[in-house]
Amino acid sequence: MALRIEDYAMIGDCKSVALVGRSGSIDWLCWPRFDAAACFAALLGESGNGRWLIAPKGEPIETTRHYRSGTLVLETEFRTTTGTATLVDFMTPGDGVNLVRILIGKHGRVDFRTEFVVRFDYGTTVPWVSRLDDGGISAIAGPERLVLRTATPLHGEDLKTVGEFTLEAGQSIPFVLSYGSSFQAPPPAIGAFNALKRTEEFWRGWSDRCPAVGPWTEAVKRSLITLKALTYAPTGAIVAAPTTSLPELIGGIRNWDYRFCWLRDATFALLGLMHLGYFDEARAWRDWLLRAVPGSPQQVQIVYGIGGERWLPEMTVPWLAGYERSPPVRVGNAAYQQLQLDVLGEVADAMFHAAKGGIGLTDRGRALRPLMLEYLASAWREPDQGIWEVRGERQHFVHSKVMAWVAFDRAAKEFATEGSTEAARHWREVADEIHADVCERGFNRDLGTFVQAYGSKQLDAGLLLIPLVGFLPASDPRVQSTVRAIERRLLIQDDFILRYERANHSDGLPPGEGAFLACSFWLVDNYILQGRYSEARRLFDRLLSRCNDVGLLAEEYDPFAGRMLGNFPQAYSHVGLICCALNLSRETSPLEARGTPQGQSAQAAQTETVPNLDRLSR
Repeated sequence: MALRIEDYAMIGDCKSVALVGRSGSIDWLCWPRFDAAACFAALLGESGNGRWLIAPKGEPIETTRHYRSGTLVLETEFRTTTGTATLVDFMTPGDGVNLVRILIGKHGRVDFRTEFVVRFDYGTTVPWVSRLDDGGISAIAGPERLVLRTATPLHGEDLKTVGEFTLEAGQSIPFVLSYGSSFQAPPPAIGAFNALKRTEEFWRGWSDRCPAVGPWTEAVKRSLITLKALTYAPTGAIVAAPTTSLPELIGGIRNWDYRFCWLRDATFALLGLMHLGYFDEARAWRDWLLRAVPGSPQQVQIVYGIGGERWLPEMTVPWLAGYERSPPVRVGNAAYQQLQLDVLGEVADAMFHAAKGGIGLTDRGRALRPLMLEYLASAWREPDQGIWEVRGERQHFVHSKVMAWVAFDRAAKEFATEGSTEAARHWREVADEIHADVCERGFNRDLGTFVQAYGSKQLDAGLLLIPLVGFLPASDPRVQSTVRAIERRLLIQDDFILRYERANHSDGLPPGEGAFLACSFWLVDNYILQGRYSEARRLFDRLLSRCNDVGLLAEEYDPFAGRMLGNFPQAYSHVGLICCALNLSRETSPLEARGTPQGQSAQAAQTETVPNLDRLSR
């Protein structure tokens, strides 16, 4: 029986990630980077598609796990009828590509088994396995090589490498798996215990800088570590999630590859990091962005590869059955071809906040800014595919228009600060024009609410961002009525917000998905802005309780089945957690101390009547 999504934990090295199940099996690993072809793909198929199991021979009486404090070092404790043992799992940041597993005997004795099944190319290619002179086991296929080193006796059986052994109390058995090129010398051996020490020092040195965030400090720190682990250190890109094709509905077809850098997701992640003082990641992402985007603003994509790749063709992997038999398994993402105008506003807002944090524009960024604004000054009038990347017809999505307003609002502020009065006046006029258009065409007076798109009667959770970006104040009757309508029509099981109404068929896909977790965090932020602190606290605590046992969140949640859905762990969800915790920790401060991740609020209804919001929220 497949493990639930929440039964996995993540280890990583800021280049890639492995998912480790409660069973002791690593069922997902793409090496040497997030978007490489998986060599362990059992997550989306079966054990024969690749995994690495280390587990007691019999069913444990109890299995518990946790991360070592402030790190991404995972400990899984197995308690059996004969003893207790701990499995320590981690990947080594820095040079080399290594995954280390150390078994430590605690009490009595425990009989273990291991099953090492390498299948390159997303679970299909069986490697040639041989012994190295140093005793390591080498698995080669095409250009790739994995080398497993351990003192434990292993042997081949049915195209697998297996072994059985007994672990005594006080005994430690290390396993080190390394990646390298088949046409070069095998990757060098490393000391498992020295690697453990260095890895702990790396993560604690980074996470210990996290400031206190009231009673939610540990949850925020875990989310920060998760965001850091989703950063591709060589370039500064941040992936939306390290997995592909975990379904948004069991048995459904909404299965997407998230192992790329969405401008929208990355900017929100950066705003969370910056608000907690982590500006190095913001600077690295800014540099990645300026390398990735072309000289022509019309060619700016909403998603890129982690190296800045522009071509991300979407295809299916037919030999993988899918998670819990939910095909198709997709590699690549056709959304790279979509028009999503909101991302330019989100990027502008991220740069606005980066500048406030001392990360100014480079010469190229300064040259690119007016080109982007000139393009958007015309393009904002066009329909697009919106924040939810619909695969139906383009529409005039209200959220996209609001985020276009954000781009010109922030530009007007920046040029005013720089003393460019004429440019500031010009972009303020464009912002005001968009503002008036949205208020006129995006608000349905019969329903008394903003709607998903011009002419629509549908609701959309993206409307919750209207007060968070400062487009209108939370006290505006139109905002309050919109929040009430979302509570009535999109809120399910009292805790979870759907992205849009289930009867909405305009996204071009069959209906059916879980509740998008980030949207529920947006509702918490709206409650805070409206002064509904007890409701905000109650909802936030309920959302926190949906984290798995090691503090991780997927993209979506099925409140009826009580389980996670979608790719895992999801940057969007963890940014929402961080922002809500920050805002709740300041709930006794005056409203003007709050704000949104998208930046300082600006004019509402063409006058500076909104308090300055400098809050984070996704």
